[in-house]
Amino acid sequence: MEMTNCGLCPRNCGADRTVKTGICGEGREVRIAYYGRHMWEEPCIGMEEGSGTVFFSGCPLKCVYCQNYGVSRGKLGKKVSEWELASIFKELKDMGCRNIDLVTPGHFMPQVLSALDMAGDLGLPVVFNSGGYENPRTLKMAEGHIDIYLPDFKYKSKELSERYSACADYYDRAMESLSEMLRQQPEAVYDSKGGLLKGVIIRHLVLPGGYKDSVEILTDIARNFGTKGFLLSLMSQYTPMPSCAAFPEINRRITTFEYKKAAAKAVELGFEGYFQDMSSSSSQYIPPFGQDGVKGE
Repeated sequence: MEMTNCGLCPRNCGADRTVKTGICGEGREVRIAYYGRHMWEEPCIGMEEGSGTVFFSGCPLKCVYCQNYGVSRGKLGKKVSEWELASIFKELKDMGCRNIDLVTPGHFMPQVLSALDMAGDLGLPVVFNSGGYENPRTLKMAEGHIDIYLPDFKYKSKELSERYSACADYYDRAMESLSEMLRQQPEAVYDSKGGLLKGVIIRHLVLPGGYKDSVEILTDIARNFGTKGFLLSLMSQYTPMPSCAAFPEINRRITTFEYKKAAAKAVELGFEGYFQDMSSSSSQYIPPFGQDGVKGE
């Protein structure tokens, strides 16, 4: 796909990103806000070594509660060439990271794939870590390069997705994206230590007041894709950000009752995967982003 008429994400904004930014907030050149060892992915992904995470600036979604708000809005980031990005991938491998964890890479997919090719055979799983709002055609571009898909599945309700992420079509696009991810990686594959080498982990963050929407999402995923062959990560770590002040109904943490209702449905449907302790609601998962694409530990 060309950046002169960008359609990399479901927004299909058609921007000529060689001369201006798209709805993602980014132009032609890749920008990253952080790279380094990240210890807070699901246990079978990071294991003891941690993930070699690269956070890309900009995002097609406009989530008001985004924990990486400055990054997703494009306020933070440093421009890097494809060769520099390839060098970062190699550096993360040399650091002993277990994988290359690409966070919100879809709007830079052509450059990311080029950088992966430049880096050569890294011998590490490559993770596509995103908000779940993807263009299946862009995902098809990545086939053969991505070993693990780690999408969010945020909403069933059009009202909620429009209010909190400015995209009423989130559910339809997320279902299409998930279908393509599961086509590419239909079965989880592990190494001898239990580390995930290939597969899909579907994340769902329970929102304040949103547990009924969570139940509907889980029900629909089970109905359309079953509950085997992939993992579910049901998250309780919602943390209200300053941007949530204008949305008082979500300007709080979730309750134990809300999370337990969603978790009970996941168990009833037979999902396998991860459930978070309520104490996981914390800002500790947010890397120390800087203006210059800082390297982490």
